[in-house]
Amino acid sequence: MDVDRLLPTPEAADLIALTREIADKELAPRVDEHEAAESYPEGLFTTLGQAGLLGLAYPEEFGGGGQPYEVYLQVLEELAARWAAVAVATSVHTLACHPLHAFGTPEQKERWLPAMLAGERVGGYSLSEPQAGSDAAALACKAERTTDGSAYRITGNKAWITHGGKAGFYSLFARTAPGSRGISCFLAPGATSGLTFGKPERKMGLQAVPTTSAHWDGALLDADRRIGEEGQGLQIAFSALDCGRLGIAACATGLAQAALDAAVAYANERTTFGRKIVDHQGLGFLLADMAAAVDSARATYLDAARRRDLGRPFGRQASAAKLIATDTAMKVTTDAVQVLGGYGYTRDFPVERYMREAKIMQIFEGTNQIQRLVISRQLSAAAH
Repeated sequence: MDVDRLLPTPEAADLIALTREIADKELAPRVDEHEAAESYPEGLFTTLGQAGLLGLAYPEEFGGGGQPYEVYLQVLEELAARWAAVAVATSVHTLACHPLHAFGTPEQKERWLPAMLAGERVGGYSLSEPQAGSDAAALACKAERTTDGSAYRITGNKAWITHGGKAGFYSLFARTAPGSRGISCFLAPGATSGLTFGKPERKMGLQAVPTTSAHWDGALLDADRRIGEEGQGLQIAFSALDCGRLGIAACATGLAQAALDAAVAYANERTTFGRKIVDHQGLGFLLADMAAAVDSARATYLDAARRRDLGRPFGRQASAAKLIATDTAMKVTTDAVQVLGGYGYTRDFPVERYMREAKIMQIFEGTNQIQRLVISRQLSAAAH
């Protein structure tokens, strides 16, 4: 993958070059082994953190990279083109840092954010529950104040946690009062007495990074680990998810680009009826449609990111980017399998894995049906 990127500064161009070097050296040679074995790449996220790739979108004063979101997302796309699971986990880490950065007190940020942005503690995002996925307001995990008010006792079950059991911290959402305004946000250490994790889910794809459930059995969190005010949790969660959806859009675009590259390479090598198959109009047009779709997905997420960087509303555009990019990834990876024919259905080529990995991107960070609901509601609100 060598996308010709339009980057805002020479520094950003150097960052993309560094990312490509790291991705080609550290990710590409290991992805097949770890995905096939469903084994976690120990030490890899430390390497990414030391290279400064885990805090790019956050201010330099806390140890972040101080990069615009449009640059961070293009870095994420480069990672995803080599190893989707690692890119998704990087996006989730960035998502998990958002509550503290956006809603934490100066003291909380100074205490915890530098280690998070340096990748010393990789993060997980713990919002969903077995009965509360798309309907986040239905969550039941409880956070009850202790008698002396010094801590919260957490009781309940969470689900679908990327990096579950491996992360050093979790942005946790739990109920402190009834109703949709009774949810609060906490910054929970990964090693907390009374917190246990289920076995990793057996997934279609993204197998090298675990996705687990979590059980909170009366675990205690110090009161100063609450982020924002009591009852502000859903506002915090949805604010973070707007950013997280852009991360997934970038990951999906990188995955689609990888599938396109594989299909083009194969079409230029394989011959039928005395011609390279790329020269057959039917296949050439299919590849052209795939390329146009990838370019469109990239343009859509960059538009949303630039709105965010300018301080303008971007929620609708983030939902559109997530919707378009992930649907594109599903279509392009499926078409890549078709281009390779029978070989595309075997594990001798990566396109079957790309197709499996693309499917989940239409589901997490809000299903694509939820994205359509978000967009339609904003259109309705704007008309009144």
